[in-house]
Amino acid sequence: MDERGKQPLLILAGPTAVGKTEISLSIAQALHGEIVSCDSGQVFQGLNIGTAKIAPEDRQNIPHFGIDIVSPWSAFSVADYQAYAKQVIAEIAGRGHLPILVGGTGLWIRALVQNYLFSPQNPELSRILRHHIRMIGDEHGWELIRELLKTVDPVSYQAIAPQDHHRLTRALEVFWSTGKPLPRTGHDSPYHVAYWVLTRPLRELHQRIEIRTEQMLAAGLADEVLALLKQGVPRKSQALSAIGYRETVDWAYGLSSETERNQLIILHTKQYAKRQLTWFRSEKMARWLDLSLFGTDRVIQQIVQHAQQTFHLSR
Repeated sequence: MDERGKQPLLILAGPTAVGKTEISLSIAQALHGEIVSCDSGQVFQGLNIGTAKIAPEDRQNIPHFGIDIVSPWSAFSVADYQAYAKQVIAEIAGRGHLPILVGGTGLWIRALVQNYLFSPQNPELSRILRHHIRMIGDEHGWELIRELLKTVDPVSYQAIAPQDHHRLTRALEVFWSTGKPLPRTGHDSPYHVAYWVLTRPLRELHQRIEIRTEQMLAAGLADEVLALLKQGVPRKSQALSAIGYRETVDWAYGLSSETERNQLIILHTKQYAKRQLTWFRSEKMARWLDLSLFGTDRVIQQIVQHAQQTFHLSR
């Protein structure tokens, strides 16, 4: 605990493909930390290649959490993640280690750090509403769902990408079941936070996205998706709505060519990275480090030294 009696929490955020994983390993080694992933795709079992999930053999004996915690048939919300992460962080602190939150799902980070209070929902009502919303979207177009959301929750309307049908459904479901929009303000945080955002020039980030997409495809992304479909994972499941997966599902059903699939994965990933950067710019407590400007070693050194000073850690 620090002088205010709050649990130290180091956050390493940034857009997809910026290079968070490699840096987080070095930081965790230096600070005796344990890593809590904050990635809305990596929570699902079986989604390995398309989410750039770090393999167990590459984790350098550093405990990792938030990976492979639910089946690809399941739904997993921001409220679910908040409850999970709170428990894991408390357990890490109980072992005398530093929790290090690593990822790019900005809403999940904010909900945890700002201690959002989520209204209780009736599970059966939520299930019926989700089914109804998806039927409307499939039959009448998802632009109608966006317009319905715009009238009741304009903040979510602006924050959610038009093609992210799962989050659109979730936002409208929450309002229809509780009469309130998704929480966007929180309460007193239980954490003493050091919040870092890693970035690169946009052109360099785009190049990294293109290279990583090629690597994912070469590693067997299409086969991974086909295997999930053969296992019976619904094509419209939350898991298969992740970027890289939904485009590959469409290709598998003959809705696009291989070339179109690959181009769409790259395009949607670049669009997602832009939205991530916009989101993180709104985080007033975040400090930014440009990996292209400072280099990996210097970035690691600065984050480690700052954490040691801020959290009064032994060197």
